[in-house]
Amino acid sequence: MSLPKRAMAESLGTFCLVFGGCGAAVLSAAFPNVGIGFLGVALAFGLAQLTMCYAIGHISGSHINPAVSIGLAVGRRFPVSELPAYIGAQVIGGIAGGGVLYVIASGKAGFLLGAGLASNGYGAHSPGGYSLTACLVAEVVLTFLFLMIILGATDRRAPQGFAGIAIGLGLTLVHLIGIPVTNTSVNPARSTGPAVFVEGWAIQQLWLFWLAPIAGAVLAGIVYPALTAERVARPVTPAGAAAST
Repeated sequence: MSLPKRAMAESLGTFCLVFGGCGAAVLSAAFPNVGIGFLGVALAFGLAQLTMCYAIGHISGSHINPAVSIGLAVGRRFPVSELPAYIGAQVIGGIAGGGVLYVIASGKAGFLLGAGLASNGYGAHSPGGYSLTACLVAEVVLTFLFLMIILGATDRRAPQGFAGIAIGLGLTLVHLIGIPVTNTSVNPARSTGPAVFVEGWAIQQLWLFWLAPIAGAVLAGIVYPALTAERVARPVTPAGAAAST
């Protein structure tokens, strides 16, 4: 599959992740009396990831996350030369998802953009009021765990065909832990999408949600091959299929 087609798939997949996950948080989480709450939002992100693994995994690998692409590149699962195309496409998809969500959410009387549009934040903008240090540590550790799940589930020695399920449930798990802390990023494109429209504090704090997920992903890309004594693995995608060249 050509790189432009794979990039387009990544953009679509990231759009679905941001619109689905953040949309659940903004439109459904606290809906009067029957809101889906944190559990529902975590499931929405996980289901978006899982379904995209099977929808576009055979096209692009369904990274739909700059940190995932970088972690896979560090772990020698993805060509470094293709990172700019993938990351650019993911950010575009994330912004598109945030834009569509903004159009829908702002159609309700009383909508306040300052509420965050499910943006990630620390300090006063952390859902639970967690400090910068706490949010930094949480995002590094959660992204590390998520990438370890991806690297393990897509290892050629792992059972084939089930990687998408493990990855989707893994994203659900990290959201169940991280939503009260940062709204859970583990994905710079997911953080960028809403922040572009919220502006102000969301843009000012966005640096953390690029730095921490990338740091966690790089760490996983180093640790997993060392842990498994993996040397030169054939490239695989997060959906478990061989990467296109």
